[in-house]
Amino acid sequence: MRNSRFKQRPSRSNRPSSPKSVPRGRLSRPVRTKPQPPQKNQPTPLPKFRLLMVWGVLVAGMLGLSWKIYQLQIVQSPELKEKARSQQTVNIRPYIPRRSIIDSENNILATDRLEYILYVHPIQFKLPQAEVAGQLSPILENKTPQQLIERFKERKTGIPLARGLTEGVAERIKALKLDGVEVNETYRRFYPQENVMADVVGFVDNERQGQAGIELSQEKLLERDLMSLYVQRTALGSIIPNSLPSDLLKSNDWRVQLTIDMRLQRSVRSALQQQLKKFNAKRGAVIVMDATDGSLLSLVCEPTFDPNQFYKSKVELLKNWTVSDLYEPGSTFKPLNIALALEAGVIEPNTVIFDSGLVTVDGWNIFNASKTGNGSISIAEVLQTSSNVAMVQIMRRLNKEDYYKRLQKLEINQKTEIDLPGEVAGRLKNKDIFTERSIETATASFGQGFSLTPMKLIQLHGALANGGKLVTPHLVKGLVDVEGTLHWKPNYETKQIISPKVTKEVVEMMETVVNSGSGEAAKIPGYRIGGKTGTAQKAGPRGGYLPNAKITSFVSILPIESPRYVVLVVVDEPQGGNTYGSTVAAPVAKLVIDTLISLKGIPPSK
Repeated sequence: MRNSRFKQRPSRSNRPSSPKSVPRGRLSRPVRTKPQPPQKNQPTPLPKFRLLMVWGVLVAGMLGLSWKIYQLQIVQSPELKEKARSQQTVNIRPYIPRRSIIDSENNILATDRLEYILYVHPIQFKLPQAEVAGQLSPILENKTPQQLIERFKERKTGIPLARGLTEGVAERIKALKLDGVEVNETYRRFYPQENVMADVVGFVDNERQGQAGIELSQEKLLERDLMSLYVQRTALGSIIPNSLPSDLLKSNDWRVQLTIDMRLQRSVRSALQQQLKKFNAKRGAVIVMDATDGSLLSLVCEPTFDPNQFYKSKVELLKNWTVSDLYEPGSTFKPLNIALALEAGVIEPNTVIFDSGLVTVDGWNIFNASKTGNGSISIAEVLQTSSNVAMVQIMRRLNKEDYYKRLQKLEINQKTEIDLPGEVAGRLKNKDIFTERSIETATASFGQGFSLTPMKLIQLHGALANGGKLVTPHLVKGLVDVEGTLHWKPNYETKQIISPKVTKEVVEMMETVVNSGSGEAAKIPGYRIGGKTGTAQKAGPRGGYLPNAKITSFVSILPIESPRYVVLVVVDEPQGGNTYGSTVAAPVAKLVIDTLISLKGIPPSK
């Protein structure tokens, strides 16, 4: 029984094989086995679909990348370059003064001058307003402290207190070191000759834009070449210094030179002012032209304005009415009609015309200004006596259509193309009206029934003086440097409209007008001068003529032996009983010619 308590242990030989038992409390170690040699297996082949898909993706990517490169480098290249340029560069506009304007003798007529503007910002004042005003008032002189305080109340900041300050005044204000007081530099157009050259030069406004005269018509010529430039900048916006042009602070020193002689201009204006005052006339104008090329030596309108203070003048004074206003030339056109008749061969210089003092056309009675006849007179005497009746008879010899065509050849209804703004074309009635009624040709024969500008009239008389060439009246000679060297000049058109033979005959007839006719007031001993007076009725705005309103004029050519200069004087609405071209305009022309002879050194006639 004792032995039955215990199970029988198997013998060693009967025990199953097992790892050796590990004593408790010790770590077991892995049983190391010998590595088995790797078995040699065959690689598994990739499916063809996967291979083609990978290659397709790679090829598509390469094609897409190539297409994108083509788009960027070829198709979109200009656009992208412009975008890069706009991002990497900045457009700056440095202040470049306008070109100066000078006369034919290099006298400054217009230039840019540095001046200062005083601004105040009351919100920034650290002193009482009364104290600030008290310190500024003695420097500004024309403003009291109380006036300044009133200005301070206008708004809190940015009040322009004074403009046109000199450098000395600006430095005195800066020396006060007042908070809220600011002095800024600026440039302003300055006209040192004031009103002497206003009719020609014009003026610029506060925005530096030309508003009249050469300042307006030659705006582009007066702007210097460097108006803007592009420079490179960094990513932070700073300008890269080496991208600035080397001549940034330099601009060419060319100036716009005019054909006007300021010495003659000053003398002409004085003579015209005296005559306007004497006859209490509305206005007047004088033009002096070199007929060889159309250059204007003087162009004066009275009354005029000061371009430095143009805002104080009446608007109607800011225009040059010798190019903008039309009038009927009257008897000053008679020499041109004589030239047309000679050109047509209907008269000769020795032709005799009978002047009875009255001619009736289409029921209208036409008289001479003297209300009397002159009997049998030569063509020269027709001009001397300024016979209306004889002129009607002369121009009747032309066929109406032929007369009209010859008037058109003079380009009456076209502009002269002078380099001044606001020019208007003359008015010549249409062919049907002109040729339908004889009264039209009759009135045209003595300079009425059509209208033109004073500038057109002197252009036509210039053709008589230069051998029949219609030259372009002009003021701009060109661009010159400080040494007076001409670097550029404009081209002006010239065309032949009358034969030289005819013009020579007409000019010699005009000489008799000064020697023994209505133009004797312009006679100067020792000099051969031709001329023609004119006293024309003034057309009304609703047709017909204004009562007691007339325009007196005188045109002269000199010297007769070698015609070159043409002088035109026009006086609008002179008052008084003895107001004719011979009494009002001719004396002014004589004073102008005297000055012209002296300045140009014209020798006496042989």
